[in-house]
Amino acid sequence: ITCPGVLLKDKQELYLSVFLLGQYRKTQCVPAVFPLSFQEKLIFEKAFANIVDPGDLVKLLEFDTAVLELIQLIPPVGKVLATYEENTRDFLFPDPKLIHGHRGLEREILMKRSPFFTGIAPKLRFSTISLISDSLLSSGRSHTQ
Repeated sequence: ITCPGVLLKDKQELYLSVFLLGQYRKTQCVPAVFPLSFQEKLIFEKAFANIVDPGDLVKLLEFDTAVLELIQLIPPVGKVLATYEENTRDFLFPDPKLIHGHRGLEREILMKRSPFFTGIAPKLRFSTISLISDSLLSSGRSHTQ
């Protein structure tokens, strides 16, 4: 996460929280100095029962929302400094506006800063990989086909 020229007055550590496909994950904490570097993989898995047509899956993802928050560990519960929200379909399968980085294709998004955050909006650079597989549901167990 970059934010040129911004110095945080509070020195407590920060982390990135991600809510996707009904699941919550967060990164490890990093020092409160830009640029912030989170070298982590966050893995989300979800089984969609009774979906046969890929078009139906696309519709479900359009009604789901991906939420990313940059949070600083200011007691008692932390302070949200910036957020990003987008429907899950567009988050996982964006238009082809990708940047070639040192790890392959990366995306850049501008987060929306909260009233607690002074300065320009933080820019988040990341990449996503999506894998969709078919499975048969039999007696409550999933078998990959």
